[in-house]
Amino acid sequence: MAKLYFYYASMNAGKSTTLLQADFNYRERGMATMLWTADFDRRGGEQAIASRIGLGADAHRFTAQTDLWAEIAEQRGGAPIACVLVDEAQWLTKTQVWQLARVADEADIPVVCYGLRTDFRGELFPGSGTLLGIADSLTELKGICHCGRKATMNMRIDGAGRAVREGAQVEVGGNDRYVALCRRHFSEALAG
Repeated sequence: MAKLYFYYASMNAGKSTTLLQADFNYRERGMATMLWTADFDRRGGEQAIASRIGLGADAHRFTAQTDLWAEIAEQRGGAPIACVLVDEAQWLTKTQVWQLARVADEADIPVVCYGLRTDFRGELFPGSGTLLGIADSLTELKGICHCGRKATMNMRIDGAGRAVREGAQVEVGGNDRYVALCRRHFSEALAG
């Protein structure tokens, strides 16, 4: 029976790299995969999914209105899909997470999601919260804080490197806008 997996971590922990490695492993064995990522995240340029170490791949793009169950069934078109891989899974809606669970349960296709657990305020993203609640398997990937401890938090920073305390939950950015920190240094930065 296929499962719904959620790999979560802070920024810079290798989520996209791990997804791309999983995709490569399937394809190397002659198995078809289907990759998905958020439509509004265009940081990868031509490649929809891009890791900070230079790996990338094209992918289908989802919006909040995308019916993933229907799209995966349509794209599948009778051809076997060995695995569905979703990057930036924190931006899935609750409904979309349930659609992906249906892909695993009814279509018997493993679905592997990668994403952030929390936002820059330490609050769960809707997609991540639902995945934490219903995924069959949860795996934390480890990021590193500047102090050497495990980074579990994502600090949004301004142009001068100062902590940003307010704003929209979703703001696309990389190292120019976010720093992965341990909880201690995250709390100190917010208090400072």
